[in-house]
Amino acid sequence: MLDNDPLWKLRHALAGLALALLASVLLAAYAGAFLADLFGDSYGRRVAVYSALLVYVLAGAVVLFMKVAQHEKRPLSAGRVLLWTVSLWAWPALLKSRR
Repeated sequence: MLDNDPLWKLRHALAGLALALLASVLLAAYAGAFLADLFGDSYGRRVAVYSALLVYVLAGAVVLFMKVAQHEKRPLSAGRVLLWTVSLWAWPALLKSRR
């Protein structure tokens, strides 16, 4: 029964992407605070930078899932989550690849 379920087949990719997205939200918060501090610390600037980083990471999650998830068959590990996290931030390179 589980062999025919498409979500079950994508369970490793979904879990890896969810954990990478969680880590990326935290990284975006720290990066947003750091970048806002570089240009004068104001709450509005911090929110704008954080929001832009979140939109960037969410777009990366969509691109990464559509391009890579169906091929992901390996079990979840810390190294895989780290790779997914780095891929979320480097998604334009993935989008440009023709694979």
